[in-house]
Parts: sequence; structure tokens; C-alpha cells
Amino acid sequence: MQACLIRGAEVLTLEGPQGLQPQRLDILLREGRIAELAPDLSPPSDAMVHEARGKLVIPGLVNAHLHSSEMFFRGRYERMALETWLGYAYPFFAAEPVGLRLLYLRSMLVAIESLRGGVTMISDDFFDPPKHDLERLATVFRAYGDIGIRANVSSGLMNLPYLDTLAFGREVVPPDIQAALEFPLPTARDYTAYCEEVFRHLHGSYDGRLRFMLAPSGPQRCTPDLMLACMDLARQHAVPYHTHVLETRVQAVTGTKVFGGSLVRYMDDLGLLHPGVLMAHAVWVSDDDIARMGAAGVSVSYNAIANLKLGSGLCPVRKLLDGGVNIGLGTDGASSNDTMRIFDVMRVAALVQTLQDTAPERWLAAHEVLHAATLGGAKAALLDHETGSIRPGKKADLAFLDLSSGTAFTPNSDAVRQLVYCENGSSVTDVMVDGVFVLQAGRLTRIDEAAVLEEIRDVMGEFLARHRAVEAANAGLVPLFEEIRRRCAQEPLPG
Repeated sequence: MQACLIRGAEVLTLEGPQGLQPQRLDILLREGRIAELAPDLSPPSDAMVHEARGKLVIPGLVNAHLHSSEMFFRGRYERMALETWLGYAYPFFAAEPVGLRLLYLRSMLVAIESLRGGVTMISDDFFDPPKHDLERLATVFRAYGDIGIRANVSSGLMNLPYLDTLAFGREVVPPDIQAALEFPLPTARDYTAYCEEVFRHLHGSYDGRLRFMLAPSGPQRCTPDLMLACMDLARQHAVPYHTHVLETRVQAVTGTKVFGGSLVRYMDDLGLLHPGVLMAHAVWVSDDDIARMGAAGVSVSYNAIANLKLGSGLCPVRKLLDGGVNIGLGTDGASSNDTMRIFDVMRVAALVQTLQDTAPERWLAAHEVLHAATLGGAKAALLDHETGSIRPGKKADLAFLDLSSGTAFTPNSDAVRQLVYCENGSSVTDVMVDGVFVLQAGRLTRIDEAAVLEEIRDVMGEFLARHRAVEAANAGLVPLFEEIRRRCAQEPLPG
């Protein structure tokens, strides 16, 4: 790989005492890593020179939580709470997995939008029922490998009957529908055998950019032996244990009524809390939960937009930070957020926290939000030693923003605040992953983007027509899930 000198950029390193102030620096890259970082470096004879004057260079953004399986449902649903929305976005009846070509295109669309928005690393909690299939997971890996993004990818699962994961589920749902909702579920042995195959064949592929992670859907949705087996595998391979925790009030009530208390305490009692755990959401956590999470050093993906759209509530981010919990930012899937733009999430993530506390000094500062979108997300992915900031030795995962295009940085008052409150991703001109330009001068370098998007548009009419029939087959579940939500709303929450 040819050395590269990035010359004359304003660099926001997010490292050291000057990390939040742009500095005019040159960046020398060798073998995909940052070799030197200093003003006015002399270009080595073997180096390509990339002129970057007028550009702000930041660490590539990290999306700590998304579901690529929702990408074709963007813009399709609104005014639905999670429990109702799941019946459409993750339907129980009449659904069939998309074919391999559509699976590839769907994953590619996630990566296209991510890279164009300055995101160099994603954590894709890929969920692909009814079974786990190595060829299908390899298709997702191939899409991400072809375009050049960095990713942790799961093959998420649950292995408890769905109605047993909801308070009042068995009381509300009639017996005939209960019987129809009984599906074959994997055992811990079956799933861990599959995961071992993935680690042998896919983990660390594409020059190490793509990794597998363990993703039991949630503590209320999986058997203890499965979760413990997944935790053992996650520790053995030094990958995240990625799970959903207390996203909605229904889940908080379910913890009390079905599992005897908080789901976080349930995880702690099982020995499932440690620094490799990445919890998506954590909206309904108690003070005791936060103390346990902080003591264990877990991470939380704060998915502000998705939580707002599904009416789930607001994550208590200040309390989590005070308690020692690492925070990353996630879009969640494109059906509960509708974009993969972390810049959108940053702005909302900062602003809605003003509703959590009347004291302005307790609100999130822009630098805390930017940290969550970079180093915080990298730490949640167990990759903060490789990415998330700009310093010698780290991977060259970089996003370049044109300070003179548009109005986001005019006037240029404070780069960090303007990244969080003003920028929407439209200033991103170039993106590097592993020291390679995957977006250069506004063009994706490794794929024919126009052809990919045209192919997707050509097949979407037929795909959505089939999905309308799936929606109709699942519509009868809506009043049942709404009744479960109504009953849970009347129940006290765990302390």
C-alpha cells in the first residue's frame, strides 16, 4: 500500500489536551495507519500527496447500533409504538427472507448512506429469521467488504417463545393465535455451533475490517444457557456481546412480572455484565441498574431518534455518564429512524437531553456528543485501540468535510459545536477506511453507486407489493399488542 501524506488540513484529533480544537496538521499514512501527525511534514519520496487545505478532518464516525434488515422499510411506518411496529417490521406471519441478491443490495444501501455521512464503522445487529445461514451472513459481509466500510456484524436471535417475553402476553392473546405464534427456536448448542462456523469462515475477513459479534436479542428473549454460551464466545474472541436492554416501559414491567425484577439485575445475577457488553437503548434503567452497569464498565448505544419515533422514551444519558457507563450513538434501523445519518442523531441526542434536567450544566455538551459518535462508539465496538480518534498508530479511518461548501461552517465559530448542531453530512467530501479513499471528491470509489441504486429501485415495487400482503397477514395482532401496552402502562415500575 502506497504511503499517503494528507497536507494542510484542519485536524480535530479528539486526543490529548488540544483534541477539541482544530489544528493545522499534516497526516502521514503508512500501511493503513497514521504514522506521523505534525505541521509541515516533508512528503516522503514514496508518498502520494493529498491536498486538504480548506478541509476539516475528523475521526470517522461510528454507528453503534443498527439493523440492516430494516433498510427497505424506511419511511413506511409512523405513530406506532415498538411492540406494534415489530409486527410489521419483523412480521410473525407470512414473511419470507429476501433473496441473496436483495440481501446484498440492502446491505450495500446501508453502507452507501453510512459512508456518505462520514461513518466509517457500523455495528449491524443483523437479524434474519427463521434460521441462521452462513451463506446469507456471508452475503452481508461481502457487501460491506466490497464497499470498504468497517463493521461488526451479528446474527441476532431470540430463543424463548415471543409471548413469554411480554408481560400479559399469555393473558391477552387468544389460544389459537398463541398456537400460531409457536415457532421452532434454536438451542444454545445449535447457535454456538453456528457461531463457531462464522468465526472460522467470516470473522476478521476483508483485511480484518469485518468482525462477527454475539447478539442475543435481549435478556427477556433468550434462555440463560444461551446467553451464557454467547458471553463465553464473546470473551473468547474479544468481540462485543450486543443486546437490547429496557427499550420500552413494557420491557421494564416484563422484568418485574416475569423475571422478578430489573432486567439489568437479572443479567448481573447471571454474570452477564462486563466491559464487552453493548446495550442498545437502556431507556428505562433505574439508579440501581446504572450503578451495576457502571461498576461492570458496560457500554450503551444511545439511539435518540429511534427512541423518539417509537415513543420509547429518553435514555438518561447524564446519569449513565456520571455512573461510569460508556456511551455510543446509534441510528437503529431505517424503519425506526429512517436514515443512517449519525449527524442527525448527534443533533437530536444533544437537544432532547434538555428535557431530562432543568439545570443547564447537566445538559449534554457538544464535545460529549461528538465523543459518543467517535471514541465512545469505537469503545462499544471494542475497537477504540484502532479507531475513533486521530493519533499515530491508529487506523486511518477519517472523514473530510469542506469548510467552504454550504453554510454549516460559515461563520466558523466552534468546529465541535457546528459539527453537532449545524452539520448534516452534506459537507463530507472524502472518507478513508484503513487509509484507503472509499469516498473521494464525492464519489464512492469501489462500487458503481448509480447502478446499485437503480437496481434497488427497479425491484422495490415487487418487493413492497409482497410486503403489503405480509402486513395484512399481521394486522390482526395490532390490537392485542396495544392491549398489552395498555396493561403495562398501569403497572408500577421496578425501583
